[in-house]
Amino acid sequence: MREEHYHLLQLLGQLPARLTADQVAVVINCQPHDVPVLVSCNLLKPLGNPAPNAIKFFATAELLEDIKDRKWLAKVTAAINHHWQAKNARKHGTCGRPAELDLSVPSAA
Repeated sequence: MREEHYHLLQLLGQLPARLTADQVAVVINCQPHDVPVLVSCNLLKPLGNPAPNAIKFFATAELLEDIKDRKWLAKVTAAINHHWQAKNARKHGTCGRPAELDLSVPSAA
């Protein structure tokens, strides 16, 4: 996006209607390489039906609703942590398979 586009959006006081994976990563405070992990866990849904190698866009309004949900944020955190734990276990040759990802959020007691 060009500089004048950002300036116009600032004047309007809003974000663009569609966000790229890099922009989504900034909004939810994760790394851009974590966004495909969240898509594969069905925590983020790209707009349309993009090809696997296509640039994916995400609905800003939907993302802004999701980030208000503490349970959704806990699932995002768990999915990212599980992905990297499993990847590091494979890299270091840890025995056995990593446990299945449990995205359930423990109830506050």
